[in-house]
Amino acid sequence: MADGLRDRVGRAVEGLTPGYFALVMATGILSVGMHLERYYILSAVLLGVCCSAFVVLLALTGWRLVAYRSAVVEEFTDPRRGFGFFTFVAGTNVLGVRLGLAGLHEATAVLLVLAGVAWLALGYVVPWTAVLGRQERPVLATANGAWFIWVVASQSVAVAAATIEPVFDPVRRELAVLAIMSWSVGVFLYGATGILVSLRLMLYEFGPEELTPPYWVSMGALAVTVLAGARIVEMADAPMVAVTRDLIAGLAVVLWAFATWLIPVLVAAGWWRHVRRRVPLRYEATLWSIIFPLGMYAVAGIYLGRADHLPVVEAVGRAELWVAFSACVLVFASMLVHLFRTVVAPTSPHPPPLEAKVKG
Repeated sequence: MADGLRDRVGRAVEGLTPGYFALVMATGILSVGMHLERYYILSAVLLGVCCSAFVVLLALTGWRLVAYRSAVVEEFTDPRRGFGFFTFVAGTNVLGVRLGLAGLHEATAVLLVLAGVAWLALGYVVPWTAVLGRQERPVLATANGAWFIWVVASQSVAVAAATIEPVFDPVRRELAVLAIMSWSVGVFLYGATGILVSLRLMLYEFGPEELTPPYWVSMGALAVTVLAGARIVEMADAPMVAVTRDLIAGLAVVLWAFATWLIPVLVAAGWWRHVRRRVPLRYEATLWSIIFPLGMYAVAGIYLGRADHLPVVEAVGRAELWVAFSACVLVFASMLVHLFRTVVAPTSPHPPPLEAKVKG
């Protein structure tokens, strides 16, 4: 019995998707939103889930790197899945931002350093190993919604830097430069990624099975860009901030409008996939790539509305927060059932891994 459970856990760890840190991103940003709306108990519960998920996933990722290194290398070199590693960067920064709201600015700074190093390393390694370093062509055929997570990671660095910029006076200018630089990089990455993914959709065969949840990150990447912009606008005065504040404030509003426009498109795409084309809707780790964009859109609206004095935008964000929370509860319950059925007490003698490999 024990051996069977150990084998099942081993298979689950081997099949663990690198994008599972989207669970940390989703629960962390919802905790931020509930804190902003003064639902402190609910925010604390979500923070507890976020911290627990971060520690568990960090341990499982380390275990996987040691025991199943070939599986990790395979994903690093797969353009369909390699960009999922950027969820670690984003999840670390989202957790850091939430801890900053609790006054734990030193913890935010430590997590920012950890995420910043990972962002720089992955930002060069993943595109090279997964895209540029592949001999197979055309690589464009592998572009998918997960590529937008690179944008989210970049903007999460900007949000975390802007969060602690007013607190750490000795490095205020450096944090301002980091925030604006990573925000700017994220904007250009979004443009480039959007073009590549759009070309893939138009030039290559595309079926409902390929319309996976990470395509929602196209909206979430815009939302986190809006949030990062709103946080930069709120930063204490610094030379870099003074020069770019008006530009970033204006672009944040424009990007929020585009993110809002994308939501009906993504909902319609989901309807087409699951209702019209009858692709079964079951739990997969990438569902957290829907919850995070919903929560990020809510928090971005709240922040932008308050920073730029736009009450309509704030009201939309507040309403969206509860939509995101309801969806989070459903997905979290589905995850627990999935873990029970596949790892704890499988209904078949050879249960599937914790997360099946995603094609795109």
